Amino acid sequence: MIGQIESYDPEAKTGVIKSDEALFEFNAGDWVAEAQPETGDDVTFDAKGNAAVNVNLVGAYLAKPEAVKYRYVAAVLGLVLGGIGAHRLYLGYYWIALAQLALTVLTVGFGVVWGFVEAVLLFGGQIDKDAKGRPLK
Repeated sequence: MIGQIESYDPEAKTGVIKSDEALFEFNAGDWVAEAQPETGDDVTFDAKGNAAVNVNLVGAYLAKPEAVKYRYVAAVLGLVLGGIGAHRLYLGYYWIALAQLALTVLTVGFGVVWGFVEAVLLFGGQIDKDAKGRPLK
């Protein structure tokens, strides 16, 4: 069957798929695709009663990921606010940003070097994807 994710709760790892006015519940264990489910995703699935199993993204293998974030914005954030991990927050790497902030606080500013190095890597193109694996513009 084909449907669309009506809602998804990442904490509970459960969601609802709408297909032809019918609603089907699914959980993360039934999710097949590598990318995390998001509200509005078109999916294929097998229906078992009111549950959806073998849930997969439609066309995930056809379309390349679309760039949504800018490399130079991330690089400038790395240069200016790299010590607090602003560039990593922008790219969606929240835990790395927290680690950079902690290093900067614990070493009284030495974590700024980490942000500077990553800014150079962003400018050079060695860091070229965001946290969801999408290329940078």
